[in-house]
Amino acid sequence: MKPDKIPKMTKEEYDALIKRQFISRIAFRGNKNPYIAPFMYVFDDRYLYFLSSRYGRKMDYFRDDPHVSVEIEEYTPDLSSFTFVSLQGSLEEVSDPLISKKIREQFIAMIEKNNLSNRVLTAFGHTATDEPEVILHEQRASVWRLVGVKDIAALKNG
Repeated sequence: MKPDKIPKMTKEEYDALIKRQFISRIAFRGNKNPYIAPFMYVFDDRYLYFLSSRYGRKMDYFRDDPHVSVEIEEYTPDLSSFTFVSLQGSLEEVSDPLISKKIREQFIAMIEKNNLSNRVLTAFGHTATDEPEVILHEQRASVWRLVGVKDIAALKNG
């Protein structure tokens, strides 16, 4: 018996998914096994941007090999509906201070729009008692951009 294949999403569909969500998983090439970590992101209709604290294994893996796979998903609690997109590319650190400031402002807006707890700031090297604006004033996190996307797998059920 031939299995049913999950239908592919159009670019418009997976762009809409990326815009609706703000949490991804990034798979780095680890030493022996892949290393997967959750990352919040913002999307400017061209690039996915991430803030990364400047410590931890992900920093070593990023420096060793910036090639990654980024996965974003959306599903109902009973899994009667699910979609996901997986993008293979490379991360690069944003060094332009104007772009970095713009992206940090977008992160603040995303946190406020989604009414996220200030505890999310701990993912960027700050404390849970900080206010989101600290992202602009104390740059404890690096801004990364996904570039060179060579493969996109985007599927949906039904």
